[in-house]
Amino acid sequence: MGPVARVPFRLHADAGVVRGDIRFPRLADSATPADRLSDTALVVCHGFKGFKDWGFFPTVCEELAIRVCCPVISFNFSGSGVGPDLGTFSDPEAFATNTFSREVSDLEAVLDGMSAGRLGETMVTPPAHVGLLGHSRGAIAVVLVGSRRPEVCALATWAGLARPHRYAELFPPETDPDRPVEIRNMRTGEILLLKRDVLDDLRENQGRLDPLAALRSGAPPLLVVHGARDEAVSTEDAEMFAEAGADAELAILESTGHTFDVQHPFVGSTPALGRAISRTAAHFRKWVPKELYHA
Repeated sequence: MGPVARVPFRLHADAGVVRGDIRFPRLADSATPADRLSDTALVVCHGFKGFKDWGFFPTVCEELAIRVCCPVISFNFSGSGVGPDLGTFSDPEAFATNTFSREVSDLEAVLDGMSAGRLGETMVTPPAHVGLLGHSRGAIAVVLVGSRRPEVCALATWAGLARPHRYAELFPPETDPDRPVEIRNMRTGEILLLKRDVLDDLRENQGRLDPLAALRSGAPPLLVVHGARDEAVSTEDAEMFAEAGADAELAILESTGHTFDVQHPFVGSTPALGRAISRTAAHFRKWVPKELYHA
């Protein structure tokens, strides 16, 4: 029996089904997500073409659960395109019509469920203190939601996208407005379609979906971790996040890229991933209060 237990959950959100996992340190053989745990929890959000079981995410969640000594929740956004099998893009229509507002709504649903003590049919300890971590596109939902939820005490972004309007670059202006663009999954070679729903959402909710404005309006302490050789999201985005946050720490990791030298399937940690985990665990230990329940 390992030091970290995993309990899956399935939650119905406004936009669709959110499938996730709760990982928690085993404080006793009889421990469940609803007893003998701290009143702190962390939530981890994946990015574009990512999912909760991609590459480093399971290891990151286990390491944070051990190092911060609290439950860690990870989940697939309802628009991720990853279906019930949890490993393939078996729901391409959800991927095609996904939006930033939908991801914000999914994260809100997870936090609401945690506050109510229930994620789907799975009982949890309602946390008084929450930390949020978002990778790549997931950083936007983390910042937007974390900036306005009173229980969120700390934020962290990994390779975070600070400019959601970059998605407009995927749609050449001369193309048919009803024609989706093709997104290649470089790992599998499959082609995924992306419709203009994401652009319509950004236009209709321009002010509400600005993560930099959210940080400037007041946000919890923020850790910004970014690879100096990130091929997908520029370090300029990291600098924008750090400048916008009133209490922000910027950690540029040299000689690594968007996924910290990790690929999928996961074959082991890397020095860059180890540094990212260590910095993030220290950040959450510093800023997220924690008291242990003893049943």
